[in-house]
Order: sequence, then structure tokens, then C-alpha cells
Amino acid sequence: MNYQSPETVDDAVAALSAAGAAGRVLAGGTDLLVQMRSGRRSPEHIVDVKNIPEMRSVTMTADGFRIGAAVAGAELGEQAQVIAEWPGVVEAFELIGSTQIQGRATLGGNLCNGSPAADSVPAMIAAGTIAVIAGPGGRREVPVEEIMTAPGQTSLGDGELVVEFMLPRRAPLSGDAYLRFIPRTEMDIAVVGAGVNLTVDSAGVCQSARVGLGAVAPTPLLVADAAAALVGSTLDDDALNKAAAAASAACNPINDKRGTVEYRVKVAGVLTRRAAKIAYDRARAHA
Repeated sequence: MNYQSPETVDDAVAALSAAGAAGRVLAGGTDLLVQMRSGRRSPEHIVDVKNIPEMRSVTMTADGFRIGAAVAGAELGEQAQVIAEWPGVVEAFELIGSTQIQGRATLGGNLCNGSPAADSVPAMIAAGTIAVIAGPGGRREVPVEEIMTAPGQTSLGDGELVVEFMLPRRAPLSGDAYLRFIPRTEMDIAVVGAGVNLTVDSAGVCQSARVGLGAVAPTPLLVADAAAALVGSTLDDDALNKAAAAASAACNPINDKRGTVEYRVKVAGVLTRRAAKIAYDRARAHA
């Protein structure tokens, strides 16, 4: 096995391009190293991106925040401005693993590992996050919801890697939230995860919304019908019930030891309703 630790994105792209399908990116390693030890993966070439400054930084611009794909959860949790504007995204990321895992796990790794139950992904989808991808053909920008294509698979080509995520500036009178259900009190994989982001007007009427779901389909979902049910309402019971029903209708989950199909479908609606209320209260708090 070959190991490289480039210090620039261009060098990382070159290394991955040379390795082809045999190459794997090492960001935090909290998924990849476990998979290697269990024999699930045996990459011939590992490219460690933790020493690339661009991928380890968090910067605020006029348009929002640029969060390096190799930024760890513990590091993002120290970014007061990001927390203030996107509490749901940060909360979702901080649900991943233990304190030790938080010191290593990355947003890029959580997305590119390709787990349908990845906690940070529904929250990023709800926030309208854009992934910046670098590859042999240059850079391109892709909505987060278009990255995962199947369990364990992404739309990235050979030589490509996610460099950073772009979170937009929070609109006035907006808020987001993420909730998940797990069988235990902590450190487990989501049975269902739901992220909601919305904007209201001065009267409290929802003007726009996005809803993301995880662990209820082969890939995390952007549920447009659930969001549409919230728009034009003050999140009264009728609107929340319609959003919950739309979230449940979008589900295509599996049966496993954590939950049945029927249970996941029901919980998806419940969590969407609850997350929407939290996001709404946060938006109204800025009035």
C-alpha cells in the first residue's frame, strides 16, 4: 500500500488521478480505517488530505462560509459565527461519534463515505450547501444532495475530491434545525434524520423552506413536497401535518435491526414536524 500526504489540492488531485480506482482519500479516517481493519476495503493507494491548509480552514465571505472538507467536528464546533447562523448544520455534525471521533471526523468524509444515515448530510441539504469538487478537469460546484448516488457510492470521478463546502449567509428571519432518532442515547447510527431550513416574513409566514431526510432511502433526500407544505403558512398544525405526510411519503427505507420500514416512515414525519418547529422558532427569534 502506498501512502501520500500532499500539501496542496493540485498535488492531491495528481496523486488520486495516478492511483485511479485503487486510490482512496483519507480525511479523518474514522470510516476508512475501520473498513480497512474489517477487510471491507483494501485500497492500494491512500492520499491523506489533512495537511492541505485549504481543506482545513473555515472562512467567512460576503456570500457565506467556506468550510474545508477536512475540518473536524470539534473544530467546526468552535466557530461561533457558523454556529450562530447555521446551528442545525453544526448540531448535526456534532452528533457524529464520541469526543475522540469529533477530533478527527470530517464533513467531507461523512458525505463521501456514502452512508444513507450520515448525520451531517440532511442538515447540509436543508441548508442548501454546495460542495466544491477538484479534479483533473478543474473545479466544479455541486449541490450536496447530488453527491451520493447509492449506498457507499458517489458521483465523484477518478482523481476528484471534495475540497470545501459553501454555506450561504443566513437570510434575515431564517433558522435551521436537525433531529435524529437512534436506539441508544448516544453514539449510534440514525434510524431517521431530518433537517429543516426556512425563512419567514415579519408576520411569521414561511416564505421558503428546504427539508432533508437521512436513513430513509438509498441516499439522503431533498423533500420538495414537505418544504412546499410549509411555505405560505405560520406552521400551524395543518401545515405541519401536511409536511410530515410528505416526508413520510418520500421515504423508501429498509428493514434492519434498528427499525422496520413502517417505523422509519412514521418517524420521518414526526422528526420533520419537530425540526420544522425548532427552525421556525429560531427564525422568529431573529425578528
